[in-house]
Amino acid sequence: MSSANHGNTPAAWTAVVVALLGFVVGGVGLMLDPVSFVVFWVGVAMVVGALVIFVAMDKMGLHE
Repeated sequence: MSSANHGNTPAAWTAVVVALLGFVVGGVGLMLDPVSFVVFWVGVAMVVGALVIFVAMDKMGLHE
């Protein structure tokens, strides 16, 4: 894995976008009145899913 690309790869960008959306969804869930822990945990699952997506795309060669 080379650091020459500084993370500017499809795998990195996709993982960051999915994780950012997960944080937004989780934050919205915490701001609802009453707090919606279902929405919060969906956001947490999206953040974890971003890592899974990144690893899968890396193995497909999209992080080179």
